[in-house]
Amino acid sequence: MLTVLARLILAAVSGGITFLAVEPLGWWAAGIFGVALLVAALSPWRHAQSQSQPSLAWSALIATVHSAVLYLCMLPWIGELVGNMPYIALAVFLSLYSILLGIGGAALLRWRHGFALFPFFYVAVELLRSSVPFGGFSWVRLAWGQIEGPLAHLAPWGGPALISFAVVCVAAGLVGLARAPKLACVLIALPLLAGLLAGFGIDRPGNTTGSVTAAAVQGNVPRLGLDFAAQRRAVLDNHVRVTEQAAQDGARPDIVIWPENASDINPFTNDDARALIDASAHDIDAPILVGTLTTDEVGARNTMQVFNPDGTVGEHHHKKYLQPFGETMPMRDFFAKITDLVDLAGDMKPGDGPGVVTMAGTAVGVATCYEVSFDQAFRTAINNGAQILTTPTNNATFSDSDMTYQQLAMSRLRALETDRAVIVAATSGVSAIVHPDGSVSQASGIFEPAYLEEELPLRKGRTFAVRYGSILQLLMTIIGTVCALLAVCSASLSTRSSAPRTKSKGAKN
Repeated sequence: MLTVLARLILAAVSGGITFLAVEPLGWWAAGIFGVALLVAALSPWRHAQSQSQPSLAWSALIATVHSAVLYLCMLPWIGELVGNMPYIALAVFLSLYSILLGIGGAALLRWRHGFALFPFFYVAVELLRSSVPFGGFSWVRLAWGQIEGPLAHLAPWGGPALISFAVVCVAAGLVGLARAPKLACVLIALPLLAGLLAGFGIDRPGNTTGSVTAAAVQGNVPRLGLDFAAQRRAVLDNHVRVTEQAAQDGARPDIVIWPENASDINPFTNDDARALIDASAHDIDAPILVGTLTTDEVGARNTMQVFNPDGTVGEHHHKKYLQPFGETMPMRDFFAKITDLVDLAGDMKPGDGPGVVTMAGTAVGVATCYEVSFDQAFRTAINNGAQILTTPTNNATFSDSDMTYQQLAMSRLRALETDRAVIVAATSGVSAIVHPDGSVSQASGIFEPAYLEEELPLRKGRTFAVRYGSILQLLMTIIGTVCALLAVCSASLSTRSSAPRTKSKGAKN
């Protein structure tokens, strides 16, 4: 029992250390060491001449404890909107996926070389967590904590899935040194060396087709003292004011990005809102991509809409990947019987467009806020011709929490993955200009009016990750799942064969 307790403590510590890799701390190596401690907690331990290993049931709890600590540390910003209980419930729910990781992972680790297969199964569980139910929750992927490290350079070759795989490979290799040193050294060295070498191939200027001067506008939001309607109007006025200031300062961008929810007053039904936006586009003499709320025959939409300086309306992007229990409420009638918090969730309808809008002849790929965590958001945009990317977002609801920094890390990794510059425009910060190599050349503070202007490259071509990243992730998932199932079956048969047999009644002595 003491051994089990030690494993549980080790799992909790591993979750806390893994969290240190998450932005804004960004200690990328902590992600490797944290996962290594998890692998150690699930592995057989040698005692003198004997060997102890956790049962698969205890292994499920060990992995769950690791994830629960990690997500409880990572997601408190959710409580800024809905309170602590829903945030804790989400963290606990997400940790339940690790029941599978614990069972399958511990079974694999009983094999002498099973630590080399563990990373495949980790990717499989991560894909499951990021996909179901209700579209999954991809915000907590291991890869996001590697943006400052060499493994981030693997993004153009496999996206977040390959980075998560590489992290777990190095972590499992560290533990495997005591069992199969040669294989473990390969498992440690190969991902790190690949990351270092891949760093020489990022930011490919040969794919540059031109440039565009882009501006991100951060209007800021009033924090206290206004009712809902006045709040919405004040946010719009703030973005108009900052845009006008940019024009007065001599800014001459080709395209302007406003954040998500910059105008929660529908400009197609409110003449005043429309007049303000048209005047801003005219003053800055450039098309503006405006975050607003619209309604069509399908229902309410979270929309990014282009407004041109000549007063015409351009293309739009309806947000595809809606935040469950926030922008939309799955199984609304069912949950309404449990809690009144259901009323806090919106009733938005997802879009189905190409993920690209044309602004001044430039194809701009759009992933609104939460969408940036989903692989297919920007990959679809690139496949539809996007030359540059933008992540308009509204983080004001979450105050000055870690959320905005976690999201910025995702935008930076997407820049690496797609070989595209990314313009991050946030209502209250952090807004940023991200180059194709993932570096940030400009960034605003939180809760301050600001505009960022910079000439950025327009790129063509598709990286290996954009072309084949989903296939690579699926192959890793299949390998991991099949191996884990075989390992679990093997462990079950071994347990049965080693169980003591009792004599049947009436048997001869």
